[in-house]
Amino acid sequence: MTMANEQLSSPSAGAPTAPFAGFNQDDFDVFAVPGLEARMSLLIERIRPKLFELGDRLAPALTELCGETIYAHVAKHARRTINPPNDTWVAYAPNKRGYKAFPHFQIGLFGSHVFVQFAIIYESDKKTVFADHALKQIDDIMTHIPAHYAWSGDHMVPGGDLQGELGEEGLRALLERLKKVKASEALCGIIIDRQDPLLQDGEAFVAKTLETFRTVLPLYKMSW
Repeated sequence: MTMANEQLSSPSAGAPTAPFAGFNQDDFDVFAVPGLEARMSLLIERIRPKLFELGDRLAPALTELCGETIYAHVAKHARRTINPPNDTWVAYAPNKRGYKAFPHFQIGLFGSHVFVQFAIIYESDKKTVFADHALKQIDDIMTHIPAHYAWSGDHMVPGGDLQGELGEEGLRALLERLKKVKASEALCGIIIDRQDPLLQDGEAFVAKTLETFRTVLPLYKMSW
């Protein structure tokens, strides 16, 4: 997941809540379109309105979960001049101006899947805080985070390692790297294949997303 300093204010804040339409194959096919201008045009038309909707829909729920005001930031990809984006997203953070420096939550798409996760990326000064707390509570993490949740140390690489396969030793290595390597990151959540019927049922997807955010909330709390 590429992370430039790019976000937009939602054009529909305060609008009545309507059922979320979900994601379809046309949304994922956007990432196969060659060329920056052509891909961005379709991304803006097809995907971005859904991310704004998810931003409006879920920021209040995250505000309640986190006990602080959470703001939604939809990727704009404004810094791109040549290469088209391979993914797009909405990020949720406790800051109105941006999210990169903060532990945050994400919903996004690659051409192959949707991701819903907690993230602390390379620009955050909370990485060591999170790593220290997580290492001390690694037994609790291994118990609380389901085996099918994926961990990643690089937001630009699609997918990740399932916790059940990573194991305690692998997770410990990821957290130790987070403390020592400036470019290191930690992301944890679910990956939903583009063919999964859940994505076509918008309300079921919203419910699954909220369930995921509740599950990774302890990781967010460890970051402070």
